[in-house]
Amino acid sequence: MRAKFARRVAPPPNPNDKEMTMTSRYVDFYRRSIDDPDSFWTEQARLIDWERPFDQVCDASHPPFARWFVGGRTNLCHNAVDRHAARRPADPALIWASSEVGQERVISFAELQAEVEAMAAMLREQGVGVGDRVLIYMPMIPEAAFAMLACARIGAIHSVVFGGFASHALANRIDDAEPVLIVSADAGSRNGKVVPYKPLLDEAIRLAAHRPAAVLMVDRGLSPFERVEGRDLDYAALRARLLGTRVACEWLPSDAISYTLYTSGTTGRPKGVQRDVGGYAVALAASMAHIYDGRAGETFFSTSDIGWVVGHSYIVYGPLIAGMATLMYEGTPVSPDAAVWWKLVERHRVTVMFSAPTAVRVLKKQDPACLTRHDLSSLRALFLAGEPLDEPTARWIADAIGKPVIDNYWQTETGWPILTLARGIEPAEPKFGSPGVPMFGYRVRLLDERTGEPLDEPRRKGLLAIEFPLPPGCMQTVWRDDERFVRTYWSSVPGRQVYSTFDWALRDEDGYYFILGRSDDVINVAGHRLGTREIEECVAGHPAVAEVAVVGVADALKGQVAMAFAVLKDPARAAAPEDALALEGEILRRVDQQLGAVARPSRVRFVGLLPKTRSGKLLRRAIQAVCEHRDPGDLITLDDPAALQQIHDLMKGTS
Repeated sequence: MRAKFARRVAPPPNPNDKEMTMTSRYVDFYRRSIDDPDSFWTEQARLIDWERPFDQVCDASHPPFARWFVGGRTNLCHNAVDRHAARRPADPALIWASSEVGQERVISFAELQAEVEAMAAMLREQGVGVGDRVLIYMPMIPEAAFAMLACARIGAIHSVVFGGFASHALANRIDDAEPVLIVSADAGSRNGKVVPYKPLLDEAIRLAAHRPAAVLMVDRGLSPFERVEGRDLDYAALRARLLGTRVACEWLPSDAISYTLYTSGTTGRPKGVQRDVGGYAVALAASMAHIYDGRAGETFFSTSDIGWVVGHSYIVYGPLIAGMATLMYEGTPVSPDAAVWWKLVERHRVTVMFSAPTAVRVLKKQDPACLTRHDLSSLRALFLAGEPLDEPTARWIADAIGKPVIDNYWQTETGWPILTLARGIEPAEPKFGSPGVPMFGYRVRLLDERTGEPLDEPRRKGLLAIEFPLPPGCMQTVWRDDERFVRTYWSSVPGRQVYSTFDWALRDEDGYYFILGRSDDVINVAGHRLGTREIEECVAGHPAVAEVAVVGVADALKGQVAMAFAVLKDPARAAAPEDALALEGEILRRVDQQLGAVARPSRVRFVGLLPKTRSGKLLRRAIQAVCEHRDPGDLITLDDPAALQQIHDLMKGTS
């Protein structure tokens, strides 16, 4: 393979290189990725199969657009399924466990290939081909993974929409993706409650300007539904007829589109993150080996959902590309009890686990005995991402399970971690409160948001940015909108064309980064700019607090004031008004002492739960809107409406 940059990008002087106090193994590994990306990524590309070798590692001649492994041809499904089925056909590939319906299924690599080929044959019969879009609106069931892999197999572009999204939001995504076909199911289940999907889908198609030709329906028997004559197809009947049909992998150019995924919280027209085939496969293979230390034949358990980027990268594609069994879970972390995850770890000998800080905070409120009920000896590490991981939560779960807890920071747009610790290279010590150091290939910088100047000294707060080119696996562009890609991500820092993460961060003397919150989550109190993350971390450090959200609320005198909403480990601590007032005083004094009076919230309100998406992200903007007596907007992903109603009731009568 000839490996050469079309336009050599000189690496910037990066303080991380000399400041990371880790052994030289990772420092050298990282430096190679920055100083000699051609040879570094050629080496990583050997982790996957290529039908045709690439001619050029990266075409960076048209910034901010980059094309990786130019001229090469590969296939995601081949690398995730076929090559392992050929060598280890009987080994587990997909383990499905549902605490919602009390079922479990272990699917071997050979069985997975057969199921994916059957699904691919169904798509082909409906005229789906290379470059066509397939929208997937599914609960956490094996058929959802079959559909994603089948699309990858035949070169169709899949767009997974989180199961249970409301009809209006789903209609917007249908219109943007313009799918030839939709794959869906009768219903999902959440906390034992059936969530019918078919009525939501039918209404979305009615609202959409684009009408798909066919809908492939998986009937779980959870919710009766009406079929639309001439449009709705019976998955079970087609499977019975087509199982055993051979469908070859379509070898695709490396820079062909693999999928689009709509970022959560978008307003107006949906913003589809567009991902390639070859770069994504290489990035995931490298991350599984070097970051997560995943090994073929072992089991990887991500508690996310396929509707989010973690589900794409680390439920479906990443573990399978690495030759691991992937555990796909339908249910909550506390049903039937708070030991359910650890029971699965023990039963399936899980070696690497990936979850979210929010889920850990939920466990923090449960019986601590649940954490030690099962044998966790197979587990090497727990990785957490999705929300900032505060030090008290990280320390609590690390002590509770006796395993390394590794934060990792990344985005839907990047597809794999920007900051974490590369445990496959060396077992570096985590710093609680920090996701870690820059991962290979990422030219991470801290910049002054007003001038664009680099902030190279330790402990300087700045905007976290990444210099061009983004490494393999990151977004190619916004689906059908290159101008929006440039405007949104590459044009916000004065005088510099860099990718903005829109997050504040600082770097310590050892090169570890600390995320301080979104740049649009800054509170301006009487001229002082404060990050909500800093205040949240301080409040969460109080021993009575399980989790907290801080928002900026409009104030006539100060411009904005901070308002804190805290969930207590023991709600009885604030049951009486005088007890609540005393506890609020303790928390406010803590903020005074650690951050200063200017950062003190105007109030600390105690609530039973915080409004979150079904993926566990706090809806801070919705909280802020309720506090300011505004319409919180489209809450399509709100997990429990009672959470926001509770805040609404607390704020009645305030001005």
